[in-house]
Amino acid sequence: MVEDVLADIMGSLLIVFPAFVGIILSYFLYKKVNKISLFRNSPVDEEILLRRMEKAEAGEGGDADSYQKLRQIYRDIQTGAKAFLTAEYGMCVKFIAVFGFAMIFFVANVDGRWDFKIGALTAFSFVVGGVTSMISGYIGMMIAVFTNARCTMTATLSPDAVAWKESFNVAFRGGAVMGFALSGLGILVLYFLICMYVTVFDVASEAIKLFECVAGFGLGGSAIAMFGRVGGGIYTKAADVGADLAGKVVAGIPEDDPRNPATIADNVGDNVGDVAGMGSDLFGSFAEATCAALVIAAQSHDLVSAGWDTLIFPLYISAVGILVCAAVSFVATDLKPVRNEAEIEEVLKTQLALTTIGMTVVMYPICATFLPSTFYLGARSTFAASCANATGNSKCVTNGPFHAFCCISAGLWGGLIIGFVTEYFTSHSYSPVREVARSTETGAATNIIYGLALGYKSTIVPAGILSGIVFASFSLMDMYGVSLAALGMLGTLSTCLAIDVYGPICDNAGGIAEMAELPETVREKTDALDAAGNTTAAIGKGFAIGSAALVSLALTAAFVTRTSVLDHGVNMLNPVVFAFLLIGSMLPYWFSAMTMKSVGVAAMEMVKEVKRQFDTIPGLLEGSPGHAPPDHARCIKISTDASLREMVPPAILVMTSPIATGIFFGVEAVIGLLAGGLVSGVQLAISASNTGGAWDNAKKYVEKGGLFIDMPKRDNVTGEIIRDELGSPVLISVRQRKGSDCHKAAVVGDTVGDPLKDTSGPALNILMKLMAIISLVFADYFMSINNGQGFLNVPRQAF
Repeated sequence: MVEDVLADIMGSLLIVFPAFVGIILSYFLYKKVNKISLFRNSPVDEEILLRRMEKAEAGEGGDADSYQKLRQIYRDIQTGAKAFLTAEYGMCVKFIAVFGFAMIFFVANVDGRWDFKIGALTAFSFVVGGVTSMISGYIGMMIAVFTNARCTMTATLSPDAVAWKESFNVAFRGGAVMGFALSGLGILVLYFLICMYVTVFDVASEAIKLFECVAGFGLGGSAIAMFGRVGGGIYTKAADVGADLAGKVVAGIPEDDPRNPATIADNVGDNVGDVAGMGSDLFGSFAEATCAALVIAAQSHDLVSAGWDTLIFPLYISAVGILVCAAVSFVATDLKPVRNEAEIEEVLKTQLALTTIGMTVVMYPICATFLPSTFYLGARSTFAASCANATGNSKCVTNGPFHAFCCISAGLWGGLIIGFVTEYFTSHSYSPVREVARSTETGAATNIIYGLALGYKSTIVPAGILSGIVFASFSLMDMYGVSLAALGMLGTLSTCLAIDVYGPICDNAGGIAEMAELPETVREKTDALDAAGNTTAAIGKGFAIGSAALVSLALTAAFVTRTSVLDHGVNMLNPVVFAFLLIGSMLPYWFSAMTMKSVGVAAMEMVKEVKRQFDTIPGLLEGSPGHAPPDHARCIKISTDASLREMVPPAILVMTSPIATGIFFGVEAVIGLLAGGLVSGVQLAISASNTGGAWDNAKKYVEKGGLFIDMPKRDNVTGEIIRDELGSPVLISVRQRKGSDCHKAAVVGDTVGDPLKDTSGPALNILMKLMAIISLVFADYFMSINNGQGFLNVPRQAF
């Protein structure tokens, strides 16, 4: 008895201690970033002041006015970010209240009986998950806004090696604050919620009910992620596309030019979509993957009987992941810091690889400690009773620790490979993006064609890897193995978030540098950091999409297990299943159409507003001395109103589709819907994200002067084309930069790709996961309607 108590205490410490380590480390990193003060003298400030005076004396810019502008821009971005989150989270709170109240009644209908304890506890989990997701998004948003101007300040340091190191470190530490805070907070809240419910349910006999109630936590996190991803994506791309078109097309000025009224909204948007949205997205993935694994484990008589530590084993994966990420986090900032542009991507990739290696090393001892060697992944039976003569039955696990280790490792390394493949297709360091850049030689049309082809091609390897992970994991441990693979892919969540948030921070830093009219050398550094940030953001999106696919499959498996459909199997030739397979495959396209059009509508409003200000504010476009400042607040309001208005229809589509399908057509139709949405959504998400990322970095490749085009040589005096003795034009290689025809074509591709990579593509993750978690939470209610056949009582039959 004493040994069992000690084992439970040790198991709890292995979850709670890493969670607190993550939270404490995030605070420590925040204090490191805070040492770079924008408003009082510090060692860094003194060096910046010295450099500023030197440049002012040399006539190179960077005078006192620039730094005053920097501080004001920082305040404006911070104010705009808070205004948007206040408005968005106000709507989210109302949604949580209404939907949570409705859940009490829908979920309470279990096996034809009303059990309001189940309904109330599930609704409470939903509320807790939603609030935790909002807190995570707020933390990420505020630290990103807090860090961006500090990244700009450190980019002005001298010598250059110091500037590279400090500006990179500030951005990376800012991202790490969110990564560790979110991971620690998520695990801590989920574990305490489970411990609270243990006092209500008897684990030995009611484990299934316990973890079905806990699944509401994942639903809450994913629902808020839907609003964060869609609303944030519409906001950021409405501002970004609007600023691009208004600046470069309407007025012929850079998008971050201080004369452009949409610049502040654009910089706020970088944080809204890529930070708050991504944070909520990956928090939802963690919560849903954990809930799916717990629900599947609760169906196993052997795992429940093995003890509490075995049952909550999925939590140990994420908890240990925090410790590994924390141990490796100092490599990029202290042990192997960035000293020049070429080292940025190398350091970030090293960070990912080391974290994956570290997780692989520590996971087998964890598996060996908490999992039994043999067990049966089925209800109302044991390994001895069901597996004595079984061969090839994936529910019969004969080497539990090793099989679990293999599933987790498959997720870990599969995620890393997907991330690196994503980098290959979206970084201008490699040939695919350079081919897209070279296609601009013949105009925007060929640029669009090449970019689309790249996106479609980029799905091949990730789809193959995901298929291999699913096959191997299912073969070893049935659907429990798939859920462990999903958690394995999310095992490096803290590092992935740090690298992902790094990108928007650098993007903001570059925008601030240009708006504050700092020297060109500063913008060159922030552009280089941002280019790497675009690539790491694409890597983060690759992780998010891959984990979303595995999480969605694990949740679908939990739904199938809970509704006992596997007792008779799912017949793909059943006309209802096949019909809803097609409908589910269509939903990602319908969803993408809604979000893409929403960005277009909002961007049109933004362009018209910017043009109105150029026409009505005297001297604004010309940059005349003493002209009235642009009305940034009006542009922020346009993006905010558009995002709040346009995010509702896509959310309704995703949330009502599985509920309506289950109520009217039954659980088998829901399975078809989920399968179709998963298979279609993962391909569309990968291609959209990578296409947009490739166009973005192709533009940056042109802007940095990496593209050379052969052009006819002309006489310096007459301007006539010089020809050789055969009459052919003499060709010379001409570097393409901003303002060239190639750059204009690249800008078109980048603008088209913006809503693909930052709105529709990433939001498809939520579509896959949210439909599945809603189905799981409402499974008992679906089963209570004509024994799972829906109000239409659709019979089970094949073609």
